[in-house]
Amino acid sequence: MAPKAVLWDIGNVIVRWNPRTLYQEIFKEPAECDRFLSHVCNMVWHVAHDLGVTFADNRAPLLERFPEYADEIHAWETRWWDMFSGPIPETEAAIEALHEAGVPQFGVTNMSHETFPGTIAMSPAFARLSDYLVSADVGLIKPDPAFYALACERFGLKPADVLFFDDSAANIAAARDFGFDVHHFTDPADVRPALETRGLL
Repeated sequence: MAPKAVLWDIGNVIVRWNPRTLYQEIFKEPAECDRFLSHVCNMVWHVAHDLGVTFADNRAPLLERFPEYADEIHAWETRWWDMFSGPIPETEAAIEALHEAGVPQFGVTNMSHETFPGTIAMSPAFARLSDYLVSADVGLIKPDPAFYALACERFGLKPADVLFFDDSAANIAAARDFGFDVHHFTDPADVRPALETRGLL
């Protein structure tokens, strides 16, 4: 069965996000930047934001453990927007084309409730998505199948109705097992062909 709707991940699918974009400016030595992002503010720590923990609460234990990095830890929030390098034009164009074709589109993201409003202000493409499921609002994150089930419930979709774009291989694998048609986003040039192959454009 061909998909009828598209679910978009946000970070590194619609807009580019990478903490290194910020921290390579803060740290003069690449090795110190690597150490900070692997041992201080790493992705294991950051996932708490996606689950609804505030920036202030999440950084408190790090400030106690790594007082020498206090400014850099605070920068995760105060300079959050410097981690972005803008929208991805190929995805923006695909979203606009799907909108013109009348294909339903939704956003599904692992993201803090504190940063979500500002993120969807970064591109007009976000206004073309009918609704969003934000992990911090529901206490679930991809790749948990319960997240995908809740997305279907909220958006009125069956798994077979969905084509899902995400840059995470783990999220893609779980979504495929859940019953979604999937496209692992690695090259923006592949977005439109993926939609055309499935008859959505």
